[in-house]
Amino acid sequence: MNLEQLKYPIGHFKPTDDSDLTEFFDRISTLPERLKNVVASLSETQLDTPYRPDGWTVRQVVHHMGDSHANAYIRFKWTLTEDEPLIKAYDEQKWAEIFDTKEAPVSMSLSFIEALHAKWAYLLKGLNEDSLNKAYAHPDGNKRVPLRIAAQMYAWHGDHHLAHITSLMEREGWF
Repeated sequence: MNLEQLKYPIGHFKPTDDSDLTEFFDRISTLPERLKNVVASLSETQLDTPYRPDGWTVRQVVHHMGDSHANAYIRFKWTLTEDEPLIKAYDEQKWAEIFDTKEAPVSMSLSFIEALHAKWAYLLKGLNEDSLNKAYAHPDGNKRVPLRIAAQMYAWHGDHHLAHITSLMEREGWF
């Protein structure tokens, strides 16, 4: 595998015009169980293995998913309660270097992701077309992001990082 395949094992995010977001909502809803099933059998050494050269460890990826999806959930709430809010970006790389992300048991983030995604999935399934068309502004270029696209992006994001872990497990013969 080349570096691009290691970085993007399922490819880059590509939004669709699909008006039925059920598939994306389901992927967000089922991510906690899929993630837990994948990492459950990994040893501490395996959890501390980078998924690619100069990449995060499996542990960092799991904690990053919790951090990122918590930010996403808050972005959804802001967008539903404010008029095109300018969201707060964060430095994912610096967050991944904080000791809790590098050292904490993955069980903490697995529990957090499970609770967070239960709330998020409930919220998503209750959104109507008007709500899904509401958008936030991302400070990187002031890009307008409708919630319907954000839902697709975060469904992809979860699958993307899950593929980082499963791809490593396949390459290392950990299955």
